[in-house]
Amino acid sequence: MILSKDEKASARAEHRHHQWLAFSLTLPLLCFLIFSFIAPISTLLFRSIYNPNVQQLIPQTIALLNAWDPHSLPNEHIMTQMALELKTLASQRKAGKLAQEINRNLPGSASLIKISARKLRKIDDAILLHQGQNALLNSHSGWKDIATWKAIKNAGQVITDQYYLTALGLEKNPQGQHQSKPDSRLYIDLFLKTLKMALIVTGLTLLLGYPLAYYLAHAPSRISNILFIFVLLPFWTSILVRTTAWIALLQTNGVINSTLLWLNIINAPLPLLYNQFSTILVMTHILLPLMILPLYSVMKSIDPCYVRAAGSLGAKPTRIFFTVYLPMTLSGVSAGILLVFILFIGYFITPALVGGTDGQLISNIIAFHMQQSNNWALASALGALLLLFIIVLYWLFDKLTDPNKLKLV
Repeated sequence: MILSKDEKASARAEHRHHQWLAFSLTLPLLCFLIFSFIAPISTLLFRSIYNPNVQQLIPQTIALLNAWDPHSLPNEHIMTQMALELKTLASQRKAGKLAQEINRNLPGSASLIKISARKLRKIDDAILLHQGQNALLNSHSGWKDIATWKAIKNAGQVITDQYYLTALGLEKNPQGQHQSKPDSRLYIDLFLKTLKMALIVTGLTLLLGYPLAYYLAHAPSRISNILFIFVLLPFWTSILVRTTAWIALLQTNGVINSTLLWLNIINAPLPLLYNQFSTILVMTHILLPLMILPLYSVMKSIDPCYVRAAGSLGAKPTRIFFTVYLPMTLSGVSAGILLVFILFIGYFITPALVGGTDGQLISNIIAFHMQQSNNWALASALGALLLLFIIVLYWLFDKLTDPNKLKLV
């Protein structure tokens, strides 16, 4: 049937109307994703490379240092400008903020900034204009060190990769090339420790959750319904309550140690708390239901006829499990592994309470820099690297568990 021009225009208008209607229905979800997901991640990535604090505190000095040759001390004009701006910061009570920023580039330089600011505050501006260099050099011997001025110049860069280098244990040499920073593998070691503990917890939850989910899926309804309540019960209890209960069980004078001592099984309390063992144990308990639920939902939908058919063809139980049943549950296994692994990577409350110094994760260090040290740029860089780390691991896991390539014999 051939449509007239008016009919075609009317059809296009109706089609556009349906498109706008569909878009309007998805608009609330789109706005939610933008404000709760896209915007925070974009802010995180931006803050990891954007640090205008030092440039805002001493703008004139930073502008002069950008043209400074770092092979010799700055000239008199730069030192005079630094003395003037440092005195201004001291009068505004902002010298401590500058000291904090510079100290991140050169540990130990905070005292240099604070002491000099206190001394320069007592000198008139007219004297500083003519004798600013001498006043600055006399206020602290650290101003005669080129490393101090390099740290100030580096800290004054608004767009910088410094925090990513710090997170990766790297630094720039005088030629601008990246090199390993001595004794600075703290964050790399934390990433590796977090990965190791995440793999252990994921493996334990799978080892414990798979047979339990199998039993729940094949048990009589009366029994499985009762047991399923116990699986869901942790979701109805505050995570702080569950963590506190574990602390009461694992502490030196806790239930477990007291019982073992009473039974004469041990002679001294075991170190069960504030280490990696306690973090792994408590996190396995907390995340176990998240492994059981996807496994149970997949196992419940498997038709038992497949297993019976394989048995009727003479296959042994082990072969039936690995060639028939396990491949049919891989979607639940993959979902459970991803849920447990990704949630463990981001947990910081429970490891902070039961892990102590040895059992804390990279997420605890990110929280520390955001809440206590106020180093938001470094926290953002660590968070961005953690996000990239999870994306890469997810991509590798997706490749390894591709059903078209995975063969179970």
